Amino acid sequence: MLSAVRGRLVGWVARALAGVVLVAGCGGDGQDAADASLRGRTITVWNNEHQPDRMAATRAILADFTRRTGIKTELVAVPEDGLADLVANTAPGELADVILSTSLNHAHAFAARGRFDAAAAQAVVERLGVDTFSQRALALVNRDGNAVGVPSDGWGQLLIYRRDLFERAGLDAPETVTDVARAAKRLDGPRMAGIALPTTRGDGFTAETFEHVALAFGCQLVDRAGTVTIDAPECVDALEWYGDVARNHAVPGEQDVESTRRAYFAGRAAMVFWSPFLLDALAGLRDDALPTCPQCARNPAFLAENSGLVGPLADPDGRHPSQFGSISTTVITTDADTEAAQALAEFMMTDGYVRWLGLSPQGKYPVRMGPEPGSTAYVEAWTALESGVERRAPLSDFYSPESLASLGEGVQRFDRWGFGRGFGALVGVLAEEQPTARAVAEVIAGADAARVARETRVTLQRIQSELR
Repeated sequence: MLSAVRGRLVGWVARALAGVVLVAGCGGDGQDAADASLRGRTITVWNNEHQPDRMAATRAILADFTRRTGIKTELVAVPEDGLADLVANTAPGELADVILSTSLNHAHAFAARGRFDAAAAQAVVERLGVDTFSQRALALVNRDGNAVGVPSDGWGQLLIYRRDLFERAGLDAPETVTDVARAAKRLDGPRMAGIALPTTRGDGFTAETFEHVALAFGCQLVDRAGTVTIDAPECVDALEWYGDVARNHAVPGEQDVESTRRAYFAGRAAMVFWSPFLLDALAGLRDDALPTCPQCARNPAFLAENSGLVGPLADPDGRHPSQFGSISTTVITTDADTEAAQALAEFMMTDGYVRWLGLSPQGKYPVRMGPEPGSTAYVEAWTALESGVERRAPLSDFYSPESLASLGEGVQRFDRWGFGRGFGALVGVLAEEQPTARAVAEVIAGADAARVARETRVTLQRIQSELR
């Protein structure tokens, strides 16, 4: 099963490698290399931030790296959804030296398969200073005492809600899963759903949103011994909650990442779970995803100005707030020119760091707080960065200090199934099959949550045994 998954889309790999000439760019000649022995070396950099504007910004950062170190770079755009197949189907010795913006799933999965060099990444973390990083981020990238990649930035799943509607209905800001369900029921009506929830079977966005809710219930995919616990009472409760809210108080029909955004933007949902990558569009700063609510015609920023953000979400009793979090890493491969690759990884976390965060500030919260222990210089610089595409402005122009603080609060409370418990490789493989998203869809359709949870446990155990 796993070998078949690894072998998919070989044609995509060939096309991606053939396209290197079209998208690769070399930095200029160096002047003052930090280590003279590195001058003149060339490293290949794959970039998951593959959009044209982000590629252009990355090239500018790498050109500065070349000027300072003498190390040249060849930059290649690699979409995130194609990275797993590209790595799996690239022959030994042919991987890029460095991969930028690599997800936790991929970083753990390929470190476990011997394609990513965790010891090299850990050495960079230690040189930069372990105490300068979010300790939660370091825990999530940890595998057997080493970082699978240098943690760069992160985003946490958010509950975005219509603060104006909540105030009108006499509802407090939702802090628990019970608050969310109660508000969805109260605000649900003929012209507006209580919430927009992803429901697509086998979809990664559905899986992420359910994991965020499940973590609030205290549900874990595996315990610290590696035993699959998806059928524990907390997980069954989470499945029942999701199924009930989706059936009775959410936008009807099959929903995905795009349709949930459209529903909230059109004023047809009072709440939505989404990543902070939504925030610049919600403020009317980009033309490819403009708000379309009735009030937005006069004021494109209406929704942003009337939305609240909730990061960590608590259980029904208000305890143990947690948040699904995604950490992006700078990965050094086992095929790398290690010294040159480490030099780039360090540059991306020092002189190039704030510019790297500036590629998309709303979804790139710094997980390195400052250059020295106790410093928050990088966080302070992040607050002034401008988001948007056609129009750019700091998020603080549209969102309250409390809402923006929730973005940073989550970095200290990020949680993920398996990561930080030594089972990140398992979760990385699960992303290829999405069994929990299928389970969610079955419960929404009316299946018994306890039975679905037991069946999902069997599926997870099979995948776990194949991985071993």
